[in-house]
Amino acid sequence: MKDAFTYDVAEFRQGCFQPVQTMVIQEIPLTIYLNGHEIITLLSTGKEPGFLAVGFLKCNGLITDRSQLKKIHVKEDSERLEVYVEAGQSDFGLPPAGHSTESGWQKGKNFKQNVKILCSKKVTENLIVTPEQLLRLAEGLSERSALYRITGGCHNSLLATPEKIVLFHQDIGRHNAIDMICGQCFLDRISAHDKLIVTTGRVTSEILLKVIRIGVPVLASISAATRLAIELARKTNMTLVGRLKQERIVVYSNGGRIAGL
Repeated sequence: MKDAFTYDVAEFRQGCFQPVQTMVIQEIPLTIYLNGHEIITLLSTGKEPGFLAVGFLKCNGLITDRSQLKKIHVKEDSERLEVYVEAGQSDFGLPPAGHSTESGWQKGKNFKQNVKILCSKKVTENLIVTPEQLLRLAEGLSERSALYRITGGCHNSLLATPEKIVLFHQDIGRHNAIDMICGQCFLDRISAHDKLIVTTGRVTSEILLKVIRIGVPVLASISAATRLAIELARKTNMTLVGRLKQERIVVYSNGGRIAGL
């Protein structure tokens, strides 16, 4: 599936309109099913749908252990994607098979469940990262963001040790890019406890909870964090860094993991 498409457009520059061509990012609906239940439809580029679907389910507590996963089937056509995940587990109060689950379910029942579960224990990993390492990883994120450079329409995230990048994913939504990292860690059995995530998106409470869910102790973003994300980071001893660019970082919550603080 293509990442981007070329369109003829009119561009206003130097006082007049000119006909030019521009690259536009792909956007396609991706519907996730778990054990026959329609969970949600996300909008994505359509790349790595298995990682995205499993990451979404993992980050929302619908699958918790790799041994639960039985099968992943992707159905693709030109207008949409469907990912069918089969797992051995309880149904988590999902509606009967064949009934659609509204997208607001994620932010309602499951969001409250995630907060309650994840805030009941502290993040204890002793990963240490320096400001210089964070800035180098931010540069690495920018260097890999080719799709953003040609379309201006996607978010990017990476998983790394303080010294090197391990995984990189990009998609039209900042949630999707994080979910894809979570999904690949889950499917490929990659430990995240000794690593950090660097992302381009605004850090909301939902983004923070996704990262805590897979055991990453440090989350850094090119953008800023919201009040609730900061409060949850401090409550869980998560290290949260924002505004990561041009030799500047803002440490919202340290957790003893930023060298020099």
